Amino acid sequence: MESEKFDPSGTPHLAASVKILVAGGFGVGKTTMVSAISEVAPLRTEELITEVSTGVDDLSGVESKTTTTVALDFGRLTIDRDLVLYLFGTPGQDRFWFLWDELARGALGAVVLADTRRLGNSFAAVDFFERRGLPFMVGVNCFDGAPRYTIDEVRDALDLDPQTPVLLCDARDRASCKTVLMTLVEHLIERVQRQPIAT
Repeated sequence: MESEKFDPSGTPHLAASVKILVAGGFGVGKTTMVSAISEVAPLRTEELITEVSTGVDDLSGVESKTTTTVALDFGRLTIDRDLVLYLFGTPGQDRFWFLWDELARGALGAVVLADTRRLGNSFAAVDFFERRGLPFMVGVNCFDGAPRYTIDEVRDALDLDPQTPVLLCDARDRASCKTVLMTLVEHLIERVQRQPIAT
């Protein structure tokens, strides 16, 4: 994917475009992150949580949540004149997981957001990307009042590969979100550099 930009002389400049997923369990902050970092008005497909979801969606730990993503969130972030990130937030509930395969098509990497109040909900997302060989990192969204763990404790709890980046973050804070995304981009570049050159 490429995004066309123009320099002051009017000459078109093509910036590389990278598709990134923002994934994780229900209520971990995916919509919040995409909204906080996007330089354009984010596209959100949120609906109110109603009594119909009772017994279907697990609201334990996020009882005050009133909306849920039913398809995707979309945002854009220009890193510099040569790189634009297109962010696709996934729905978190199990009943919408069939969308993940389509959303993952063409993605170069993913951020798995984790919530230490419900860390077990991150296993499915980690497994999804590991099985598909799609590079990812884990962003531990530090909710107010949530238990605090070290990066090593989170890495051990999720049984992550030592090379998988893990960062503590605040999905509400633009600078924090940008640090997470830049860490993922650096991880993707390092993976490419480590791959042997085919002869």
